[in-house]
Amino acid sequence: MSDKEKETLLGQKLKEYFGFSSFKGNQEAVIRNVLEGNDTFVLMPTGGGKSLCYQLPALIMDGVAIIISPLIALMKNQVDAMRTFSADEGIAHFLNSSLNKTAINQVRSDVLAGKTKLLYFAPESLTKEDNISFLRKIKISFYAIDEAHCISEWGHDFRPEYRRIRPIINDIGHAPLIALTATATPKVQMDIQKNLGMLDAKVFKSSFNRPNLYYEIRPKHDAARDIIKYIKQNPGKSGIIYCLSRKKVEELTELLVANDIRAKAYHAGMDAATRANNQDDFLMERADVIVATIAFGMGIDKPDVRYVIHYDIPKSLEGYYQETGRAGRDGGEGHCITFYSYKDIQKLEKFMQGKPIAEQEIGKLLLLETVSYAESSICRRKTLLHYFGEEYTEENCGNCDNCRHPKPKVKATEQTVMALEVLRAIGDKFKMDYLINVLIGKTTAMIKSYSHHKSEWFGAGAEHNDRFWGAVIRQALILGLIDKNIENYGLLSVSEKGLEYIEKPFPVMITLDHDYDEEEQEEAAVAPMGKGGGAADEELFAMLKDLRKKVAREHDLPPFVVFQDPSLEDMSIQYPVTIEELQNVSGVGAGKAKKFGAPFVKLIKSYVEEKDIIRPQDMVVKSVVNKSGNKVFIIQSIDRKMDFEDIARAKDLDFDELLTEIEGIVNSGTKLNINYFIDQYMDEEKAEEIYLYFKEDAESDSLDEAVHELGSDFTEEEIRLIRIKFICEQGN
Repeated sequence: MSDKEKETLLGQKLKEYFGFSSFKGNQEAVIRNVLEGNDTFVLMPTGGGKSLCYQLPALIMDGVAIIISPLIALMKNQVDAMRTFSADEGIAHFLNSSLNKTAINQVRSDVLAGKTKLLYFAPESLTKEDNISFLRKIKISFYAIDEAHCISEWGHDFRPEYRRIRPIINDIGHAPLIALTATATPKVQMDIQKNLGMLDAKVFKSSFNRPNLYYEIRPKHDAARDIIKYIKQNPGKSGIIYCLSRKKVEELTELLVANDIRAKAYHAGMDAATRANNQDDFLMERADVIVATIAFGMGIDKPDVRYVIHYDIPKSLEGYYQETGRAGRDGGEGHCITFYSYKDIQKLEKFMQGKPIAEQEIGKLLLLETVSYAESSICRRKTLLHYFGEEYTEENCGNCDNCRHPKPKVKATEQTVMALEVLRAIGDKFKMDYLINVLIGKTTAMIKSYSHHKSEWFGAGAEHNDRFWGAVIRQALILGLIDKNIENYGLLSVSEKGLEYIEKPFPVMITLDHDYDEEEQEEAAVAPMGKGGGAADEELFAMLKDLRKKVAREHDLPPFVVFQDPSLEDMSIQYPVTIEELQNVSGVGAGKAKKFGAPFVKLIKSYVEEKDIIRPQDMVVKSVVNKSGNKVFIIQSIDRKMDFEDIARAKDLDFDELLTEIEGIVNSGTKLNINYFIDQYMDEEKAEEIYLYFKEDAESDSLDEAVHELGSDFTEEEIRLIRIKFICEQGN
């Protein structure tokens, strides 16, 4: 058959089975290679159409294709999809731990009857003796290893059982191999090919560039509030939010739901049925947002995910690339926003402790790449593609935060030459942080062991800090002046181009890296009082104080019992116009809002309308009661008349801290009866005198004023206890 005839036949089969009239990218070349019986390695970004590369040849070739896949959910998704292309249900099956004996027998019967063209396995199921003996009886067209990066411990989803695939295949019987992945650095690619014994395989590598994706890293100040604001500004759009812990997934989902966002959670700790339902709700658009750990998304074929948000920075750039790649698979817009704080990196390093040393080393190096990407001011696209061994030549991609909002550039020609000379002098046994320490003159145990603290170059670049040198070295890597060793991950050496550069330098400009933690401190320092993060509206604040006096007179109460000053200040920042919104104000609980709130929200509403005030969206985020905190425990303990000392001990608080917690509870409007404790703690006459002071003389709830007025016969604890009793009885 001629090439032209083969091409026509493939086109017909593509149309017949899948309804497409043309192939994407490398698909046709890959499929031809598989049909010719050759080993094939496919590197294709998410959304490039990897699955078709083994699905179409499986339908055309004699025998059954064995597809090895890491997740049950992914297999089910693919089998369901294949069945929609065929009238025969038996065309595709999976064999895994989710099936009962009857279902397994049905699968085997379909396979032996020649109905089945694709048979999916998890690597764990493939190792079972009865499965191996069954597979020996059938004709296998080829083996496909999906998500092949799971083989490599340098990859982001390492699965030890994946490393046993080759011996099992040898045991079952020889057939061609196709390995597919959406993310692999040159190091990971080599590892996969070695492990699968397919070093001679033909490699098909598509570009990793996804021009429609916008990449942005944000400092992690109040990430939950930022996320809610972003989702509210993009109503009805589908999005995925990734968190590293199951606990954070649940908390964030609860917060989004409380803010009227249709969100569902997904993590490995949930039962399979709930997980499947939540995934279906997202696919069927009954939910807009899925909040998930990295367990979610492999092979999820939803083309119109419009944003992927990382609440926590991922552990590796492969993980980041694959997860962000789930946005905009239809070629439409895709926003990839990641919240970054170096504290999160330190947390991840802590999690690694206790793992084997080799695993810790790999984990730390992968994290270092992630930090480097997050803090760098170079074009995000350029950095990502360079990481995957691809050169991006554009100066400005126009679709990442660093290109849209570039930082000023600094000339660094001399410093680049210096970095290369120092690297040439110390040799190619060291990683980036070691080179930087030599340049800035930082003595470490390792530097001493190599005697580089005695080198003429030690401290040669001490006038600049480590952040500056990090930017210089990253730029040199991207320009190809420094090589990073693929075999010994992370070791740097001067390239041929770098040696030429030392002799004939050309101008190099660098942008200084972001320091998110510094920005965080600066921002925190300038943020005005009040939880809203904006300055109080002084005119409204004065009006609210006048209204408070009026309401207090009507109820025959001191004004501070109605609402305290910080609460009024917060109202003049947030502008709550309903009783429900009023409950988001600092120090206002449901009880207090119901009892006193109506005139306050009425005043604020008319003020907002009259002044034509645009209320900032991010100031009306509803919070979720922290069920895990001390509040519920304290309320329940007081209801049971527990001794305060015992309550404090149970929550590891001192007496003063316990009173502060109780004050917070009652100031928000919750009524507590602490008479049982006051009766045993203090004299009845003293208690009455303090109570009378607050009822008739006090102008505010100030403790200092009360101590001054009542005199030295009364302790601060006694005054605070009676003030709590007074607010509960009169105000709540």
